[in-house]
Amino acid sequence: MVTFTKAGLEETPLIEQLAQEIFRATYKEMLSGEQIDYMMDWMYSQENLHKQISQEGHIYHIVHYDGVPVGYVSLQQQGERLWHLQKIYLRPGLQGKSVGKRMFQFAVDYIRQNSPLPAVMELNVNRDNVRAWQFYEHMGMHKASRGDFHIGNGFYMTDYIMAMEVR
Repeated sequence: MVTFTKAGLEETPLIEQLAQEIFRATYKEMLSGEQIDYMMDWMYSQENLHKQISQEGHIYHIVHYDGVPVGYVSLQQQGERLWHLQKIYLRPGLQGKSVGKRMFQFAVDYIRQNSPLPAVMELNVNRDNVRAWQFYEHMGMHKASRGDFHIGNGFYMTDYIMAMEVR
């Protein structure tokens, strides 16, 4: 059974722990170890997770599978009708078991419940992460644009920006 619990500041150690496993596994073939280390600190240090939740409006939910934390979803409202799916990560061993689809649908349903409709949901996905962007296309998103985003320390995120209308 898949369940979702809203995460507050007290859950940031769990988010960081999950990210250490999931984020590193996801990008080990796409990014250098140095860039992964940099991005882990940039996105998942306790300081930055606290800032995301308390100042930047990121809404995290922990995903549980049979009561065990296995992933996380983060949404951020960026306009009255614009939302960004900042993070959607699941332990690799559970991919292909419809848990990811449930996570994606959870994000869409959250937007439906918390925004005037129609709304738009966007996300950034690494252009080399073919499995991920094909999954998002299967879920109804399209490649709206692409960008190379300097994130500091000489590193870039080379992404597709995907989008879909939420009705």
